[in-house]
This record gives sequence, structure tokens and C-alpha cells, in this order.
Amino acid sequence: MKLLLLAALLARPAAAEAPPADPYLWLEEVEGEKALSWVGERNREALSELDADPRAAAVTGELRAIMTAKDRIPWPTLAAGRITNFWQDAEHPKGLWRRTTLEEYAKPEPAWETLIDVDALSAAEKESWVFKGADCLPPERRRCLVSLSRGGKDAVVVREFDAEAKGFLPAGFSLPEAKSDVSWVDEGQVLVGTDFGPGSMTDSGYPRVVKRLARGGALAGAWTVFEGSTTDVGVWPWTVHRPDARAAFLYRSITRYDTELYWLGPDGRPVLVPLPKDARVQGLFDGRLLSLLRSEWKTAAASFPAGSVVALPFSTRTGPAPESALELVSAPSARRSIQGVAIASSTLYVVSLADVKGRVERLRRTAAGWAAEPVALPDNGSAGVAAADDFDDRVFVSYESFLVPPSVYALEDGRPRPVKSLPARFDPAGLGVEQLEAVSADGTRVPYFLVRPAGSPPPGGFPLILEGYGGFEASNTPDYLGAAGKVWLGRGGAYAVANIRGGGEFGPAWHRAALTVNRQKAFDDFAAVAADLARRKLTSPRRLGIYGGSNGGLLVGTVMVQRPELFNAVACAVPLLDMLRYNKLLAGASWMGEYGDPEDPTVRPALLGYSPYQNVKAGVRYPRAFFYTSTKDDRVHPGHARKMVARMREQGHPVLYYENTEGGHSAAADLEQRIKLWARHYLYFLRTLQEPT
Repeated sequence: MKLLLLAALLARPAAAEAPPADPYLWLEEVEGEKALSWVGERNREALSELDADPRAAAVTGELRAIMTAKDRIPWPTLAAGRITNFWQDAEHPKGLWRRTTLEEYAKPEPAWETLIDVDALSAAEKESWVFKGADCLPPERRRCLVSLSRGGKDAVVVREFDAEAKGFLPAGFSLPEAKSDVSWVDEGQVLVGTDFGPGSMTDSGYPRVVKRLARGGALAGAWTVFEGSTTDVGVWPWTVHRPDARAAFLYRSITRYDTELYWLGPDGRPVLVPLPKDARVQGLFDGRLLSLLRSEWKTAAASFPAGSVVALPFSTRTGPAPESALELVSAPSARRSIQGVAIASSTLYVVSLADVKGRVERLRRTAAGWAAEPVALPDNGSAGVAAADDFDDRVFVSYESFLVPPSVYALEDGRPRPVKSLPARFDPAGLGVEQLEAVSADGTRVPYFLVRPAGSPPPGGFPLILEGYGGFEASNTPDYLGAAGKVWLGRGGAYAVANIRGGGEFGPAWHRAALTVNRQKAFDDFAAVAADLARRKLTSPRRLGIYGGSNGGLLVGTVMVQRPELFNAVACAVPLLDMLRYNKLLAGASWMGEYGDPEDPTVRPALLGYSPYQNVKAGVRYPRAFFYTSTKDDRVHPGHARKMVARMREQGHPVLYYENTEGGHSAAADLEQRIKLWARHYLYFLRTLQEPT
């Protein structure tokens, strides 16, 4: 048995031959009549099965109770000494943008002041608006640039809002629907990256041009500040407002990971800031530009390792200092990776992972350098900064774990004081959490978390959902399993989270290990975790299901095709699946830094070797997968999932497909849609893994 498992782990998919002409290109017509008719048929098939399940009412009711509960944590945003929050419940499925005082926020039931009622706005304007956030001008935060999306798309309409008058300004700043980015310079002008007309967008569908727009001026007459290339991912403005500084910058994203930062000097001209192209700028603090390094930075004076936070002295009059003035702020270690930085008025916070468990440190600059003090939060979970503001030293931090609900703490002299805690959504008694390791095909040890009932597994193992992502340096951390705990763990299931390469759990090197032509390593890691769970007799292929969304959808779609014998269920959400055309669909070209260019002859064979759409075959027994996406997803094209399902049906494979007509990349435009989507998600797993075939 051990030899068989080893052979399975070492197996590699053979490179596929050149694919034939694509017979399902018509499904890429997002709103095409024929395509939508096909979608309607698939939706009726899926819903007639899932919604008719005898457990549907109970599961939907449990999720609705959790997701609409009044005792949820209203997650804070600090703004001008007050708390703002976006809230959705049964009466307000599209949501309320609201605010309160810090004193009220500390109460069990704060009194909230509504700024925007998105449900009422949608009804009045006969639009299905989805709130996408607001950028309010510091420090007063009265003038706000509110982003509203039709149906949840990434493309937004931007309108200026007066937070004191609580209304949109008829003659205020306004941008038509586009994938825009806008940032305040001052009350009279903004920097805008948007669709200015033909030639102003990149091949990835993002702004190529940034202009300065004065209040009262027409968008067509805005002054051009910077132009990138059509092959760039995009160009975006970024302004910093702090008590001691105000500065305007531009990001030119050449690829997903190579970026140039330009400072707009006193004369308005862009000046290139001397940073490595793959550094991630974190902000401006104490006259220093902070960056998180993705690769080693060697200067004439010192060397700074990948994963470090460094500070480059910066003057708002003369710009950045030479690199010889670079300072080390915080360094990683073999098992500790820095995830990011949060900035308050006079204090800096570094958030990191140690063995994939969260840490928060409070940093101050002293005469001897940067001094770090750990924030005393519980261990073995996820920790982070929930809210910080450049004009305030009051900071909120958070903690949660798989079995412990989230809590928000106010920091007082660096010590956390509990402010809000989510009541338990399921009974954790009899459940335990383990951190285990699997060995991947190349010998790499891959950690994963397992949440399961205590005691010996039943014959055949636990019904188990294994989740993964493995891309874009994103980390899978121990987040509270509120909904899953109630509807899945509460029915005897187990849950596992794989920390595979391609993610950021162990810093930039962990991510780079699975980039472009090395993507197979992420798939091997995930398959190794699945095989390890079976080897330990914690589950079995009959009872094991996998789930991933977006890049995680590519992960589970690929592993399903490569290793179908390991699983019995696959939930594949808003996925990439046609890796030979992904760069031609919507924002796909922006991800070539992650996956590689399909037109590059050195990359194309690797993509062709694993691309699920090209490699799914007739005559192979695959799990009966559940694919779901959204018509309004303008990030990952719904054609990926549509075409995959059409091809599998043509080959005779049983498959379920659901496409929400709204929702964007989240596949749900409001709270009620989200409830129904997740109910169907868990019903699929309950039907597949907890019932005999």
C-alpha cells in the first residue's frame, strides 16, 4: 500500500497534444442569447436537485440565522474619531453604510447613524447596487468618493458623497461605470485612473492613464499625469494623508508582481522611486516609505532578505533618499512570514504568521532602531489589525481560530481590551484541531490544518471537505468555521485547510515555488494532503470532497482531472479552467505574472499539460462535480466554468452547474443570494459525501 501511495504521489500528468478547435467559444458570450439559454437549463437541473433535498430548508435556515444575526460583529473602520461600518441583515440585504462614536461602539448595542441605505438607493434609482466601499478625504472624512457596482461587478460608478449632509453631491466628482481608481489630492482635486475612451485601458482591462481632475471640471478635460503601456496590468493613483505629510504617488503595475512607484513632486512631474520592482509598498510613516520585500535587496551598505519590511527615508519636498539610507524594520525567519503592515498616527504594527498562526507586533522607532513588542493575543489562530487610521493612535486588533469565534480588541498602551466578540455559532465540544504535514511529490513537507470530531474515525473515515487556494501569495489561516461548523461539522463532518505552495504562508519563496511553469507543485501539494488524510485513515476517497474558488477553482479543477481517484466531490467556484485562453478573457492578462503567457513557447507546454478544460477526458470516472459562477463576474470570465461543464457533459460525465445572474466575483450580489449559494454548496457536500452512492 505504501508503495502504491508513493507511486501515486510521484505521478505526473503527461503533456497533452495541441488541443483541437474549441467548439464552445459561444459560451464565452456572457450575455449571448444561446449562452444564457444554456445557463438557464443547467440552473434548472441543479436547483431542482439541490433545493429539493429534504435538508434544504434546515440548512438554509441555519445559514440565514447565522448570516443575518443581529449579534454579529460590526467590523470597524476608524474615520475622524468615529467608527464606520457596512452592515447587511434580513431587513437590509444590500446593506447599510453607517457610523457611530467610539463610545457607542463599545456598547453591546450601539446607536448607529445611517449614511447610505443601499436597498433604498437601489429601489429609488431602479438599479441593483452593490456597495464597493468609500474613500473619504482625511482628516475630516466628510467628502467621500463612494463606489457602487451594478450587480456586483468589479466595474463601478463613483459618486461624491457628503457624510455630514448624508447625500450625494449633484455637482460633485462623478465617474461613469468602469474599472476605475480615484484618490483625493485635496478637496478641490483628485487623481483618476479610468476609461477615458479608446486606448486608455490596458489589455487587462484596467486604466492605462492617470489624470488630475479639478472640482467642477469635465473628465474629458482632465490633465494627464502619467501614461503606461497597453501591455501593463494597469496604472493607479495613491495619495497619502498624514499629520506630518501629504504626498501623491502612482503605481505602474507592469506585471502582476513587477511595479514601478512614482512620486508626484512639487512641480507635478512623476519621479521614479528607487525600489525593487517586486517590493510591495506598505505606506508612509515617520518620514519613511515602508516596503515589504519579495526578493533580497542588496545595497552598497547592506543586504535585506526577501520577506523583510524596510524603510526608505522620504521627504515630501525632495522625495526619496538614496538606497544607502535604507533601514531594516522587521525581518522574517524560516517559519515566520510577514503578511503586512498597519499604520497609526505614531505607531506601526506588523502582522505575521509563525507556522501559519497569526502574530501582531507593535513597533516604535528608537535611537537604537526599530523596537518590537508583541501584542498579547491568543495563540493558534488568526490575528490581525482590524482598524487603524493615519490620524489616530487608537487601534483595533482581532483574533479568531477554527473553533473560537472572532473578537475585536481596542489597544490601550499596546494592551488589548475586548470590545466585541461573536457568540458561538456551533458547539465546539467534541471537536479538535490538529496541524499535520504531508510529503509532496518532490519531498517538500506541506502543512495542513484538520478540524474533526474527537476519537477514532468511523469505518471509511470522516466525511471531509478539504479546502485549498495556493496562489498569488495569499495565505490560508485558521479562520472561524461559523457556517461550516453549524451545517457541516455539526452533522458529523470534518474540515481540512491545505497550506500549499503558491500561497504566502511561508513568505515569498513559498509563493515563487509554484509560479508559472512550476504550477504543478501546487497541485502535487494538494494531492499529497488528500492522500495523507487517507493514509492516516482519517477519511477515504469515497468520503473526501474538495473546495476552491477563483485560483482555488483552478486548483480543484486541475486536481480533479489529474487525480480523480482521490475524491468523490468537487465544489469549483468562479474558477479559471481554460488556461490557454485565460489571458484573453476579462482581467486574465493581469495574471500572466502568476501563470505565465500562453503564447510563450516556453510556458505553453506547462499550461497545456495541466489546463483542466484541455485535459478532461471521456472514459475516465470523475467525481460528480459542482461548478458555480456568476454572469456578472467581470474578473474571472464565466466562460471558464461554462465551457468546462459543456465539455464534461459532452463526454458523458455527470456534473452540476449553477450560475447566478448577479454577484460579480463573489457570485452573490446581496445577503439573501449569499445565503442560498452557501446552502447549495453545503447541500452538495452533504448529498455526495454523507449518503451512500
